[in-house]
Amino acid sequence: MLTRPDSTEYAEFYKNYIAKVSEGPVLDFLAKQLGEYRQLLAGVSDEIATAAPAPGKWSIKQVLGHLCDAERVQAYRALRFARGDAGELRGFEQDDYVREAQSNSRAFDDLLAEFESIRKATIALFGSLPPEAEMRAGIANGNKVTVRALAYIAAGHAQHHFELLKAGLTGRAGTGG
Repeated sequence: MLTRPDSTEYAEFYKNYIAKVSEGPVLDFLAKQLGEYRQLLAGVSDEIATAAPAPGKWSIKQVLGHLCDAERVQAYRALRFARGDAGELRGFEQDDYVREAQSNSRAFDDLLAEFESIRKATIALFGSLPPEAEMRAGIANGNKVTVRALAYIAAGHAQHHFELLKAGLTGRAGTGG
């Protein structure tokens, strides 16, 4: 169930994301990330969460908003393709979404709770799929992608941002770590 996809099941762009997912059940990896995010972000001040680390870079709040949007998009794609709807789905411009979400104006705890809620729904969706659905595919953003690849993309994308946040938070004042 939801075995690791091979490179023919997703666009080359996602290769590094999928490589970030450790061996073992992807649903366990997705669930484990919730606690890791909560631990990493414990004690982060609102000031730190709102500040961009560098010009043109996203704040922690913006990253959380982006994770919410991207995970919703990946789960929607997986739902459509798992149900046999192989119609082509457009991509989304992440910078436009981040700008329009206005995540810096939101409460930090609300953003983290939203990410956790969306992640739980993602786990429930992938956990509910019949075995034959994992190899169903469709076209998203101009590229073929399978349902199982979408599970790994969601997990690897969140891991990518986790690693960036962890590196950025190391030694910063106003954090719990």
